[in-house]
Amino acid sequence: MLTEKQKKQIELENKKIADNIHHIKHRIVVFSGKGGVGKTTVSVNLAYGLHLHGNKTGILDADVTGPDVPKMTGIQGELHTDGNKIIPQESREVKVVSMANLLPPDQAVIWRGPLRSKMLNQFLGDVEWGNLDYLIADLPPGTGDEILTMAQNMEPDMAIIVTTPQELSLIDSARAISMAKKMNIPKITLIENMSGLICPKCGHRIELFGIGGGKNQAEEMNIAFLGAIPINLEARKLADEGKSIVIENEEADISVTIFHIVKEIENMFNENIKASMS
Repeated sequence: MLTEKQKKQIELENKKIADNIHHIKHRIVVFSGKGGVGKTTVSVNLAYGLHLHGNKTGILDADVTGPDVPKMTGIQGELHTDGNKIIPQESREVKVVSMANLLPPDQAVIWRGPLRSKMLNQFLGDVEWGNLDYLIADLPPGTGDEILTMAQNMEPDMAIIVTTPQELSLIDSARAISMAKKMNIPKITLIENMSGLICPKCGHRIELFGIGGGKNQAEEMNIAFLGAIPINLEARKLADEGKSIVIENEEADISVTIFHIVKEIENMFNENIKASMS
């Protein structure tokens, strides 16, 4: 049982988080039922895509034990503080905070769930995010403690579940969708990643993991389907170099799809604004 002092500390922490995140118009959590579906790639490119559409955007790398956002955004060096506030780093004017920039390279984070959740609360309450249009939180795979922490304390208004078309991935993404519903996240959406590959030699489309599974699942579970993102070899190479395909090659098939998804996201929030004004 918590002591009165502990209860008071939790209340103060929750108030600090609430005061900080309410400067952010839209808060999006990106997660998946399993690893290896390209969730971080989707998160990073959506953040850049939203920025290129004129939005002030940030990425919170919430995968405490496997933080990959700095690698994909080209960010290096340590995070700095100003008084009691953590100052985000920036990549192409997108703000980024990650556990990777608090540790020496290659050091593992061997923490139990409560300690990981406490770190995420610091990222929500102690980071000087400023006035953002969108904050995208790249969550770890699964349905564990960090997902609960972010769903409760970040107060997201959209969840994006990332899956691949194959049956194994769809089984796990169904669990993630169910969790998002139980957490009462207002907008729950699905993206099918790794949806086909265009052969660079002959232009033939190869369905490596099948096709259409994500769209069918979204219809069956009554959530919005944002789109199917193809595999793109250039995007993979650029990510390894800390660059984004949507910035380096806006005409690539994957970039065109991501910009379409960005527009879908903006439209979903704009519809809310229009509804509240009518």
